[in-house]
Amino acid sequence: MSEVQKILALTYSEYLKLNELLNLQKPLTEGEHDETLFIVIHQVYELWFKQVIHEVSHLEKKFKDGDVPQISATFKRILTIMKTMVSQIDVLETMSPLSFLSFRARLESSSGFQSLQFRKLEMMLGKRAKASLEHHPVGSAERGVLEAELRRPSLYDYFLRYIKAKGYAVPDSALKRDVTESVGDNPEVQAVLLEIYRTNPSIAQVCERLIDLDEGIQEWRYRHVKMVERTIGMRIGTGGSSGTDYLRRTLFQPLFPDLWAIRVQF
Repeated sequence: MSEVQKILALTYSEYLKLNELLNLQKPLTEGEHDETLFIVIHQVYELWFKQVIHEVSHLEKKFKDGDVPQISATFKRILTIMKTMVSQIDVLETMSPLSFLSFRARLESSSGFQSLQFRKLEMMLGKRAKASLEHHPVGSAERGVLEAELRRPSLYDYFLRYIKAKGYAVPDSALKRDVTESVGDNPEVQAVLLEIYRTNPSIAQVCERLIDLDEGIQEWRYRHVKMVERTIGMRIGTGGSSGTDYLRRTLFQPLFPDLWAIRVQF
């Protein structure tokens, strides 16, 4: 069979690997109707995490290229995915607390804290939570991925390099910072950002998309906390985590603090 014939013979199911995909939902209980929903929702989240990681990697490249149209288009896609991720919580909340508790014990030590992709995404966006490494054994491939990400510049670092290339006086303290640490306040950077907002509407719009992304992540965290709270209350989380107590502490922690700090100076 020629290559053309092979392409023409390709089916929808084969292209999407549907046989494999639709056989990945394996409930651990029998007769617990909502466990399938629980599995599907979380598998879909992992697929969205994969796509957002793909898009953020693309965004980093476009910041290096100074390609404003592609920067804007990529932000639009990421933000649209974020809204979809938030809305999926509505579906998960159709599951009652009693339904979840009917199979929760079977989850044993598994926990969302172990999501490699979400931890990688957090690091890409600048949240350098080194404690997240502890969810993966020393020497494991998963831990290696996070350790490598910890040493890479974050999206905000790529943004600062982008505005530096546009001629703005981004201080060396920001450009040469320790990238293994989360981004903190920098008054010198804030002065540059204020100049951008007052003189360069095009780059100011890029700043606003970063704010949109930061707000979208915070919205997802808030909805996630409230979903967990209404489902398990103040119980200890799966895998021995502190559950809602820990999740509450992740709220209202901006990824890009400089962009929020300048709001009072407009």
